[in-house]
Amino acid sequence: MNESKDLDQQNALSLDALRKRINAVDSELLSLISERAQLAQRVAEAKLAEDPDTVFYRPEREAQVMRRIMALNEGPLSDEEMARLFREIMSSCLALEQPISVAYLGPNGTYSQQATLKHFGGAVEGVPVATIPDVFRQVEAGQVAYGVVPVENSTEGAINQTFDMFVSSNVRVCGEIFLPIHNNLIGRRGALDEPIERIYSHSQPLAQCRGWLAVHYPQAELIAVSSNAEAVRLAEQDKNGAAIAGSHATHYFDVDILVRNIEDLASNVTHFLVIGREPVGPSGDDRTLLLASVHNQPGALERLLEPLSRHGIDITHLESRPSRVQPWHYVFFVEVKGHCEDGPLAQALEEYEGSMIDVRVLGSWPAAVI
Repeated sequence: MNESKDLDQQNALSLDALRKRINAVDSELLSLISERAQLAQRVAEAKLAEDPDTVFYRPEREAQVMRRIMALNEGPLSDEEMARLFREIMSSCLALEQPISVAYLGPNGTYSQQATLKHFGGAVEGVPVATIPDVFRQVEAGQVAYGVVPVENSTEGAINQTFDMFVSSNVRVCGEIFLPIHNNLIGRRGALDEPIERIYSHSQPLAQCRGWLAVHYPQAELIAVSSNAEAVRLAEQDKNGAAIAGSHATHYFDVDILVRNIEDLASNVTHFLVIGREPVGPSGDDRTLLLASVHNQPGALERLLEPLSRHGIDITHLESRPSRVQPWHYVFFVEVKGHCEDGPLAQALEEYEGSMIDVRVLGSWPAAVI
């Protein structure tokens, strides 16, 4: 009995010592984070002294910092989790230099907002807009510094509206985000006690969940709306309605998650691009997006890809879209590894000059870190 009591006392002393050590570490962290914020302010002052029109946010620099943090991490937190923590610290420090405004497909609660927060951190000034073209227009007009647009889903493929906007827009791609998508059936509290007759969502999640819906709600009317957040808003007001959306959307409405993870494929990921007006320098691990217009002649696509192949450029994505200039005339979007200033890619791009193939660089950016 006395041995058990002594052991409890030792554990209590040990726990008390651990808590004291945690408090001491927290104090050290607070001091170091404050010092980092002060250094960020001094960086801002130095930049402004050199150039009043300086650009504070440098995607290539942020990517290099994040990669360094992940390389130095020894656990027990994963590299990705450590990177997320540093993303928030960097976001808050950058906001001291200059708040970043970013447009995305709204309203609040969409996957686009979730992707924006993942990439820029919680200190970003989010600007929800009604459509993907509105994101492009906000960036082009200088009303926001950046925009976030979906470009491809691993289940349903390309987001054609985004690709079409690149044809006529002068924005630059300057970043990317890969966001795992987990669709949930969402509705009013107690909605499962009533028959669900209508299910609202954006067309993409409806397609991503078609198998599950066919089994569980074959008679329900599937209603495509402008965004997942709009779907949740409608479901909140509909006694016999539900929505398909991410859990993030529940933060903004009086609803519950009725059934989690109803997507047909568990490995469901959406690729987003960050668009802006400034070019991004090399980070050491980059991607470049090319827009090519070729004449409708035999072997035209081969002539487009041949210089890239000969210079050892890895093509990561190829997409074609109607040019809208004339019937059966297409443009090609070619995503490759490397920065447009890198030797091999720069040499390949030079070969298109004066040829029958028009190639425009839509932007180079750091490959996604997390």
